Amino acid sequence: SRLCLPSRRSVIAGRVLTGIVALLLALDAWMKLAMTKAAVEGSAQLGFTPQQVFVIGIIAAVCLVLYLIPRTAPIGAVLWTGYFGGALVTHFRLGNPLFTHILPPIYVSILIWGSLYLRDPRVRQVVRG
Repeated sequence: SRLCLPSRRSVIAGRVLTGIVALLLALDAWMKLAMTKAAVEGSAQLGFTPQQVFVIGIIAAVCLVLYLIPRTAPIGAVLWTGYFGGALVTHFRLGNPLFTHILPPIYVSILIWGSLYLRDPRVRQVVRG
């Protein structure tokens, strides 16, 4: 089966979008790894201990590295999707608002996969069948 190669413009757009998403994901991981007050307090409201926040930061950092390496990017995207699925369910379980807490993980997952679709022919092949 032949790969559907993305255009040069598509690859550039995908890389730019990947960069933007990666900065946001890196900030989130760093805040958890650095145990910032905002990360610890925000996570405590969700029922997580400071030790769990640090482990979640490690998981986020690993997902980010995998997502940024072209060969493992689809694996990273799958792992991020699971990570954000957990975030979504946590907010849903606590009854947090739809638009400010439950939908943002879906939006970020769409950006992760959209950027990958724009730049990775393997993802295009799976989507187009």
